[in-house]
Amino acid sequence: MGLSGLLAGVANAIAGGGTLVTFPALLAAGLPPIAANITSAIGLVPGYAGGAVAYRRELDGQRSRFRFLLLPSLIGGVLGALLLLVTPATTFKSVVPYLILTSCLLLALQPRLAALVAKQRTSAGGLAKETSPLLFISVLVASIYGSFFGAGLGVLLLAVLGILVTDTLQRLNGLKSLLSLLVVVAGVIIYLVSGQGHLLYVLILLVTSYVGGVIGGAVARKIPAAVLRLVVCGLGIAVATALLMQG
Repeated sequence: MGLSGLLAGVANAIAGGGTLVTFPALLAAGLPPIAANITSAIGLVPGYAGGAVAYRRELDGQRSRFRFLLLPSLIGGVLGALLLLVTPATTFKSVVPYLILTSCLLLALQPRLAALVAKQRTSAGGLAKETSPLLFISVLVASIYGSFFGAGLGVLLLAVLGILVTDTLQRLNGLKSLLSLLVVVAGVIIYLVSGQGHLLYVLILLVTSYVGGVIGGAVARKIPAAVLRLVVCGLGIAVATALLMQG
């Protein structure tokens, strides 16, 4: 379990998709799908916090954006967590493979999404206003998904911000990191109240994901993100296939 937390921290720092590492590991440890998802969400919080701190300089001058997107992020985080808790275990188990495959697709398309973001940044034409209902709703939907099943949250948020907000990718990535932290923390508060997280595994992941995040941040420029992305997606597809065969 410690190794999965370490790898998840590294993955989130470099390419994203850490949940695709910890979730199958928790399933293999014998946890039910919902408990595994909750345990993973709580245990990976330090990685999101580290990302927000790392991008604190890029957040300068974005206070108005943050204030506008604070509400949909928190609401989405709470709604996604509540949705998970009221979802029958059998239903969640049946949709998990498709959620994993969706997350793998998002991770695989990350470079193309980044290219789309870069293209949109070169032209202000067609971009929504930074306080538009479209931006509010888009962040809300991404936050609900990210709280319900964490993999792909960062990719979704960055795509939304990059397409609908005019700014540099690094500054938007900083805003994405802070919003992701808000979504995860809002969901985790609900999860903690539910008492469905596995305490020992949570503690292990809290420590190892933080260490992995530090390592990932240090070596992000040395390890090709494409390689890690390929490995994580391959693992996710294998897990989804196995779950579909079991069902």
